[in-house]
Amino acid sequence: MLKEIEDEFGRYELGLMVNTGWHQDPKRLAFTLSRYKFVAKMLAGRKSVLEIGCGDGFASRIVAAEVEHLTLSDVDPIFIDEVRKHPVPESAKIDTVVADFVAAPLPGPFDGIYGLDVLEHIQPADENAFMSNLCASLADDGAVIVGLPSLESQAYASPGSKAGHVNCKSGDQLKEFLSRYFANVFVFSMNDEVVHTGYFPMAQYLLALSTQKKAGGGGGG
Repeated sequence: MLKEIEDEFGRYELGLMVNTGWHQDPKRLAFTLSRYKFVAKMLAGRKSVLEIGCGDGFASRIVAAEVEHLTLSDVDPIFIDEVRKHPVPESAKIDTVVADFVAAPLPGPFDGIYGLDVLEHIQPADENAFMSNLCASLADDGAVIVGLPSLESQAYASPGSKAGHVNCKSGDQLKEFLSRYFANVFVFSMNDEVVHTGYFPMAQYLLALSTQKKAGGGGGG
């Protein structure tokens, strides 16, 4: 069995982002995989799911195993090319697309959309356009999951991380922002691999599950 899998698909190489993380701080891979597991369990059984900002797509296979079809998108074509390098079983039902959600939505509708470590890279001036386009790609009964480092965690972030994190939020800020677009917003705290309902200011990371999008996609100031 092991050799059959290797003969059919070869040895899977680490993706471009995961390879860098593995060399710089390998324990972070455990954190990343657990975030994707949370998404996979929350969106399990959905027919058409979209990931925004998939990067190299390494962890996305966890979600693909739980949904009927997964579309991976990223604004950077280098990452989409990276995803396409790695063969996947036909049963995974994954496709890929280059997309900029600040500029435009994707044809859908998708009944599940998620983006992990994306919103903190969106300029505050562009966040309403980003979320409006996300909502335009979402089915009326769809669910959205957003994950990002907490605002409080940035006191301990590396200079490189801080430079790219232009839009981190506190738990309350994240809920207020998403509530412009969704009637139901549930925010979870996360520390290392553990997702919980603890005190937001002590969370390293935040995960928000939102449902029942509002008419017109919310928006506003």
